[in-house]
Amino acid sequence: MSEKKASVHWEGGGKAGQGQISTETEALQKYPYGFASRFGDDRRGTNPEEILGAAHAACFTMAFSFAADKAGFVTERVDTTASVRLTQQGEGFLIDRIALTLKAKVPGMDEATFQKLAADAKANCPLSKALAAVPEVTLSATLVQ
Repeated sequence: MSEKKASVHWEGGGKAGQGQISTETEALQKYPYGFASRFGDDRRGTNPEEILGAAHAACFTMAFSFAADKAGFVTERVDTTASVRLTQQGEGFLIDRIALTLKAKVPGMDEATFQKLAADAKANCPLSKALAAVPEVTLSATLVQ
């Protein structure tokens, strides 16, 4: 069993306030975020959707690589992006789509096996399961030669 921790410190009101995100490993240490980095074009901070996308991409990538190992293949290179869309819904907001894009070089693996392992990883990685309430989670998987 594994349990990881993250924390947030926030000061000020909604739009004017500023927060800092920290993780137990210190990969993020008092990293800034706020209204402008979430809804505007402020690139000096992060936002929850970006962090969620990174976590989902990381989890999915590891699940794919482990599945390839189990099937007798060694992943040479795996690159994944996750695009997380936040939309307004009434007075609030909703994450309504996550689009995963996978490009992987796996010597000796055929296209059918690749697509099956990618789809299984998407369905079964812990973050995918945790995000099951997201209405649309897509996967575009490309096997690179």
